[in-house]
This record gives sequence, C-alpha cells and structure tokens, in this order.
Amino acid sequence: MEIRIQNLSKKYKDIKALNNINLTINTPAMIGLIGPNGAGKSTLMKILVGQLIPTEGDVLIDGISLSKREKYLKERLGYLPQDFGLYEELRVEEYLDYMASLKGIKRNRKEVIKRVLITTNLEEKSRIKIKTLSGGQKQRVGIAQAILNSPELLIVDEPTVGLDPEERIKFRNLFSEDSIDKIVILSTHIIEDVESICNLIIVINKGKVLFIGEPSELVKKAIDHVGVIEVTGNNKEKFLERELKGEFKITSTVITPTGTRYRVVSRNLSSSFEKVVPSLEDAYIYCMLEGGEDKYVFV
Repeated sequence: MEIRIQNLSKKYKDIKALNNINLTINTPAMIGLIGPNGAGKSTLMKILVGQLIPTEGDVLIDGISLSKREKYLKERLGYLPQDFGLYEELRVEEYLDYMASLKGIKRNRKEVIKRVLITTNLEEKSRIKIKTLSGGQKQRVGIAQAILNSPELLIVDEPTVGLDPEERIKFRNLFSEDSIDKIVILSTHIIEDVESICNLIIVINKGKVLFIGEPSELVKKAIDHVGVIEVTGNNKEKFLERELKGEFKITSTVITPTGTRYRVVSRNLSSSFEKVVPSLEDAYIYCMLEGGEDKYVFV
C-alpha cells in the first residue's frame, strides 16, 4: 500500500490545524507520529481514516483519491482513536463479534475473535461485560477491535495509555511485528515507545511537519546541543531564570549530595555545560526549539 498526502490542509474557522502537509508512506513502515497537544496529529489521523474531509489537498491510496476509495480503505483499516467508545453493556466477545460484522468479517469469525482475544490477553474476560473492566482492560479491547481484520493500515492514537509496563512492551512488540507487511502509524507522547519500535518518525507542530526520517537522523541533529551541569543551591535561582529567558530547555533534574544536576537542550549550548550524547527525547525537544511557525527546519 502507498499513501500519498498532497498539499493537505485543514482549517477550523480561523485556525489551521494542518498546513500544507506533503508525505509519502509505503508498506512496510512502523511510524511514530509525535508532537505536542494541539499539533494536528489527531486531525491528520482522522483525515487518513476518512472521518474528516480536508479543506485543501488530497490523500491518495495507491494512486487513487481517498474520497473514491473509502470502501477499499475501510476493509483494510484498523483504527484506535484516543477517545474511543465501547458498548459497555455488551460482553467482550459480543462487542468484538459486532465489530467483526461491521468490518465485513464473515469467514471463520469465531476463530478470528478467539485469536484476537488471545493476542490481547483478554481470553479470560471474553464473557465479562465491558463496563466491569478496568481502564487498562478496556484499552486492550480497543486494540483488539483495531486488529480484528489483520489490517494493511493500522492507525493507533495513544494505544498504551493505561497499560502497565509489561503490557506496554507486549503491545509495542505486537505493533512492530504487524509492520512487517503493513503500515502502522503510532501516535504517542511516550518517546520510549517510539524509540523501541519505529523505523520512521514524523514530528508535527502547529500543523506543519518539522521532521520526517529515521530516529537516528533526528538524534544526529541534536549533537552538540545537549549538555549537563551541576548547580549549587546559591546559583539555582539564577540558573532557572536563564531557562525562563529561553536560553535552554531543562529535560531532567537530579538532586545530588552537592547540588542539582540538570540536563538541558539548547540551540546554542554554552561552554559551561558538559556536552553529552543526545537521546531521542532530547532530539525531539531540540526539534521543537528549532521549529518555528513558518519554516520546515529538518525536512
């Protein structure tokens, strides 16, 4: 599958949620879509699944406009929005059977549901009403419905919210394995999830793409822009004032026996800092610092 996004914009009254986005994505791909709240991530995903119509531009699926391929896409799509509704009075297996029907799954439906229940560790909860499940278990039901039809395009928005660390690792691996012959788009604020499994990152802010490429490429951009420094109590207030003035962004704070050790990201790192190797989180922060409203810094 090829997804080509051409000159895509979406406007809500006077606000441009997306501003002239251009991307091409091909199978296979495991994509991390990252950016701050309000960056335009959810709007982009809703357009990709046909829930929103763009103000300008188009999305092409294998060379044909999405508006003409909605049925084709929905048969091949798995989608988990951040805020998804569940029919709480239904049992888990009843809900999945209903969703399988909507997705047009007719052959071996019981076997398909059983496989998904096992995959999402919900087999023991299959006859339980959804309203009695915990938040993490409901999240797993949402993931289960998204992968029912073994989709060629899987789009998931904050899928590991509410899951414990062991479950997060399991589902990260599941999404990664799915991307072997699919396009998986993972939108998340958890950089660790992106770093663990994604081979492509899209950074978006204020409706514009700031970066698209491999995680290692983004990290390279932040080399010489990340440093650490230990500050004693008397100098702490002045140091924090420097952050308020925009000199740098503090990404971590560790109390030590002699003071406070800060890790910072800066456009122009002063010699007072000890330079360190950037993490992906550092690189993301640097991308945000460099990305202005009217420019595509790293694309």
